[in-house]
Amino acid sequence: MTALPITSFYAAFFGLLLFALSVLVIRARVTCRVSIGLGEDIRMLRASRAQGNFVEYAPMILILLGLLELAGTGPFLLHALGGLALAGRVAHAMGISREPENLKLRQLGMALTFTVLGLAPLLLLLRIAFA
Repeated sequence: MTALPITSFYAAFFGLLLFALSVLVIRARVTCRVSIGLGEDIRMLRASRAQGNFVEYAPMILILLGLLELAGTGPFLLHALGGLALAGRVAHAMGISREPENLKLRQLGMALTFTVLGLAPLLLLLRIAFA
């Protein structure tokens, strides 16, 4: 059994999402015939930014979840934060990677992600302050 079962659960799903986004980048590279860089095709840019945006946010979210779990945060709150973050990252990826983009999905994804990025550090600071 892992020491961080809830964080590990979300890390597994985040890993699968990164895998899927990476496959989409490779597919776009083949379709757009771009081996390095982004070329001129918006589909290449969208696939690359969907993957890039994911890797910009996912590590910090997982670090915060892991620290909260180590600090003894209850499973309900951890799953709420992890579920919001995962839903946010999926929604954002679906919104930004389409041409034309689905702005509502993209905005929803960022709103969910920012909710977690705003709440998780505050909760961690509270756990530290009142430990």
